[in-house]
Amino acid sequence: MYDIIGSVVVYRNPAKQIREAITSFLSTELNVRLYVVDNSPDDRVRELCSDKRVIYLFNRRNVGFGAGHNIAIKASQGETGYHVVLNPDVYFKCGVLEKLLSFARPRPDIGLLMPKVLNPDGSIQHLCKLLPTPSDLFLRRFLPRVLKPLAADRLTRYEFRNQDYDSILSVPVLSGCFMMINCAALSQVGVFDERYFLYLEDVDLCRRIYQRFKTIYFPEVAVYHGYERGSYRSVRLMMHHIVSALRYFQKWGWYSDRERTDINQKAAANFSVEW
Repeated sequence: MYDIIGSVVVYRNPAKQIREAITSFLSTELNVRLYVVDNSPDDRVRELCSDKRVIYLFNRRNVGFGAGHNIAIKASQGETGYHVVLNPDVYFKCGVLEKLLSFARPRPDIGLLMPKVLNPDGSIQHLCKLLPTPSDLFLRRFLPRVLKPLAADRLTRYEFRNQDYDSILSVPVLSGCFMMINCAALSQVGVFDERYFLYLEDVDLCRRIYQRFKTIYFPEVAVYHGYERGSYRSVRLMMHHIVSALRYFQKWGWYSDRERTDINQKAAANFSVEW
């Protein structure tokens, strides 16, 4: 049994970026394994995966973010209690995995942990969120900057900006850039929904885990995230984002979603967690 198994899905990412993510994950005394799942059209990433703890999987085509991670999750089923979903643009210092694991292991009711996520300059990324409504996603993505103050209060609540990002919080939606997932939760709720090619698959999985387990923001350790916000710069990625949003609300409900209302109200009343 491994202490932690991780997976990183890559698609034409710079070699330096991938190398840094791999090095960060392997810089531990824990017994770990890392799957590098390559959705790129060529296998040049293979040369970065020489460490015996790394398994390289070349898909020959882009199967999507969630589907890529699912390959690793299914391949490692039964070999670990915790699976880390890692973005290739994330890096971190030694000790992060150890501290996350030491917090999670005695608390089997935690289904998912996310550490504090920082920009490369050390500033905070507000990646804790409530379950989205269609209005939340539209305002956050398409409202012109000059009009953003009109929705400031709503977006502040949606992104937990009115909470202390230095405190442990119970959060319905945590970012897929770094998730440490309890495999017992995956066995109950399933893996990523592969109908989402890119975007919203992390929201969907968080929601399913939150229904049965705790989903916790744990700021006692931090990782760094490039956070390219590709859908803001690429029409193709923006279309993936829109299609995923349509699929998400078709699955869970548009404005009539009683469970979302209940979960968000509960989260708003009980942000902080005492351990």
